[in-house]
Amino acid sequence: MTNYIIRRLLLNTLVLWFVASLVFVGTHALPSDFAEKRLASTFTGVDQTESIANARRDLGLDRPLGRQYIDFMGELVRLDLGTSLETQQSTWSELRRRVPTTLELGSIIVLVSFSLSIPIGVISAAKQNTWIDFLLRAVSIFGVSMPVFFVAILLSLTVVRFELFTIDVVGHPHFWTDPAGAAKLYVIPAVAGGIAGGAGIMRILRSQMLEVMRQDYIRTARAKGLHDSRIWIRHALKNAMLPVLTVMGLTISGIVGGQIILETMFNIDGVGRYLFSRLNARDFPPFQGTVLIIGFIIVTVNLAVDLTYAWIDPRIRYT
Repeated sequence: MTNYIIRRLLLNTLVLWFVASLVFVGTHALPSDFAEKRLASTFTGVDQTESIANARRDLGLDRPLGRQYIDFMGELVRLDLGTSLETQQSTWSELRRRVPTTLELGSIIVLVSFSLSIPIGVISAAKQNTWIDFLLRAVSIFGVSMPVFFVAILLSLTVVRFELFTIDVVGHPHFWTDPAGAAKLYVIPAVAGGIAGGAGIMRILRSQMLEVMRQDYIRTARAKGLHDSRIWIRHALKNAMLPVLTVMGLTISGIVGGQIILETMFNIDGVGRYLFSRLNARDFPPFQGTVLIIGFIIVTVNLAVDLTYAWIDPRIRYT
């Protein structure tokens, strides 16, 4: 197990290096940079070529691309995610203020996603080919086919049309300061993200449950007189969850990416909205550092999922 973990950590390091290189090349391939974007917003009708050149020189944006790449990688080795060209604040300090909000919303989305998908997947398999099964499968197909922003728009229109409650997109409430306000703010993105994230789990869990229920040990358990609910939950669900764990890891990764859209839509001051604003401003250092942090979270989650396999199924051994 130790050798396997070491190999995976080395592989994750290689993946993160590739992600960092890709985001560096991608950002510098954009048609404008921070200096041009900032001076363009203060357009005065005169030629600003010289001003842009001076700004690039002051910010170090005129250096050869290879030199900028080497400096960027050197900063990453020192765990320095860069400094914002706009605010002159380090990326760590900017993220420190926004990570609690993102974790707050992300945790709720994950909770909603798994709370909906696992029971629905089990019930759909238990009620195979009944109207309940058809209804739940239709819900899962809806969740898979509808983008998260479209579901959020539908829910928002429903809330506005029936005047269910008022969403505070200005005050940025938190559960530890204003539970009622935070609940109103997070309920739509949480449900939208939960449906989008859990729909795939519902479908795969249903298929796995049906396959497991055809195994010999399930027939043996029934022959011993065990109650169906005990067979489904205690015996079938545990084995059916093994392939689903991979999807759960990918779901969490997708939720991290989907929060960029949801935070921007609902003006939630989290990491996703910050990432979008830095890209829009061509403020590359914090954008690159934030993307790398997201990549680190994704590869770490995938490693944790693989290690969970061995905990759930003793037959699995990593060497």
